[in-house]
Amino acid sequence: MTGKVLALTLIFTTSLSLAGHVLADVLLIEEVRQSERMNLPENGSSMEDVRASKGEPVKTHAAIGDPPITRWDYDSWSVYFEYKTVLFTVLEKGVVIDKKGSQ
Repeated sequence: MTGKVLALTLIFTTSLSLAGHVLADVLLIEEVRQSERMNLPENGSSMEDVRASKGEPVKTHAAIGDPPITRWDYDSWSVYFEYKTVLFTVLEKGVVIDKKGSQ
């Protein structure tokens, strides 16, 4: 009897961990699709390009480190710069974008 309980417990926990992994993959894929619809700054763009196309950021953070990394926050995303070049853009957690790219 103990062997059956142990086997069922092992099967149940294994299936739960696999289900969690699949759910995480689906959420990550959906976030990537949302970011593609938002027309975010491309890696390698300049600060001037970002400001011209997206306007003034809601908040700017002073550069830190060496090389200096700067962050600009917009309403639903942030952009990180090395010197004056875009490294990457990050969506705020939980942002939902419709198919047209609007929030």
